[in-house]
Amino acid sequence: MSEAQTLLIVAGALALEALFGYPNWLYERIGHPVSWIGSLISALDHRLNKESESAEARRLAGVLALSIIVVTAGAVAWVIERASAYSAIGEILIAVLASTLIASRSLYNHVAAVARALANDGLKGGRLAVGRIVGRNPETLDEHGVARAAIESLAENASDGVVAPVFWFAFFGLPGLAVYKAINTADSMIGHRTPRHEAFGWAAARLDDLVNLPASRLTGLLFAAAALFIRGASPAAALEAMSRDASKHRSPNAGWAESAMAGALGFKLNGPKVYGNVRVEDAYMGNGRRDLAAEDIYAALRLAMIAWAIMIAILLLFAAILRG
Repeated sequence: MSEAQTLLIVAGALALEALFGYPNWLYERIGHPVSWIGSLISALDHRLNKESESAEARRLAGVLALSIIVVTAGAVAWVIERASAYSAIGEILIAVLASTLIASRSLYNHVAAVARALANDGLKGGRLAVGRIVGRNPETLDEHGVARAAIESLAENASDGVVAPVFWFAFFGLPGLAVYKAINTADSMIGHRTPRHEAFGWAAARLDDLVNLPASRLTGLLFAAAALFIRGASPAAALEAMSRDASKHRSPNAGWAESAMAGALGFKLNGPKVYGNVRVEDAYMGNGRRDLAAEDIYAALRLAMIAWAIMIAILLLFAAILRG
């Protein structure tokens, strides 16, 4: 495939996922590519992560496991791409398969569900809905905290679930997308600082930080650009918040999207939060309002949707330039 064809397929995959998502009936019958990757990760975790071994041995076992996961995902995707890339039907198939590894529609639906629950069912409903998408203890959140948590999740996952997959697909085709998704899934499953996974998941966590570096910055810039199309939003404030706050975040990547969204919409996100019974101190992103509500979640969703539309437009523009 030419570079222009690849970019057109990327734009098509992003549009397909945004319009249709992944059908529930299909998930119930065959699962999802991410669940297949997850099954491999779980099997390797069970097989290789021996609690009787030293931390160094478990770290090496984690490197081996991650290598198997990455090579398997990349090889399968390479075979599919090579077999499908020489016809229009094959290119459509690649776009459809790639769309399953992008998560704009599912992300929108999960975050919008928090806004609806908060508006219709109050704090109890909001806590229940937000507990499905964040790791923090929802019982510690008031209504403003529920709204902030949903918006923070939207900002971070806009990078991990949408912009990063598109970025790696655009540069390295279906194998690049599959490898990114394998790394990101491994980090979500084993990249935690728990007694079982601190050593075994070390490689997954570090590599995930690395592969998300470019997309996290790009997501912030897309949010700033999207603010141009929303009344009352500020591209300049988004850029200022990124410059001032992003590097203060505990994560080397999450702060870029969160600070840009906060600045663009006049919010103040992040800050101290509670996971389980453990309070975690973190820097604030933005210097605006903290008393957020359901309507502010919808404003954040509008910003994200416009950012994704801008990304499609950029892909189509570069495809047109490359085709001459």
